[in-house]
Amino acid sequence: MTLIRPFSPADKLAVLSIWREASAYAHPFLTAEATDQAEAMIRDHFLDLAETYMAEIAGTPVGFISLIQNEVGGLFLRPAFHGRGIGHALMDQAVALKGHLELDVFVENAIGRRFYNRYGFTAGEERMNSFFGHPEIRMHHGEQ
Repeated sequence: MTLIRPFSPADKLAVLSIWREASAYAHPFLTAEATDQAEAMIRDHFLDLAETYMAEIAGTPVGFISLIQNEVGGLFLRPAFHGRGIGHALMDQAVALKGHLELDVFVENAIGRRFYNRYGFTAGEERMNSFFGHPEIRMHHGEQ
């Protein structure tokens, strides 16, 4: 059974490990340098600003969702746990808390785009991510 619970500072290393593993799986097009810089930003800034919820199975963190207001800043699962409803449960938590949600997903992230489409997100404008230099799509869920 999956438990969804609030992030605690003790979860920081687990979040970074999950992010690293899931990002390598869903974002193989990112350079190692960009990935290292993004990990430092998550570790040093983003986690302190975000409202994060952990998904754990048998006491082991396997995924997380981070929110800043109505923005999904990140939804990541260890790839071995894809397809078990964990991402859906994390997104349900976010919808229950926030209602309307928005997020950006890389055009090249077929895994993420498929999940968000199945969950009911609609695609909006496409733009270039200035940090990573890859195109992304703005997606929306629920009423504004």
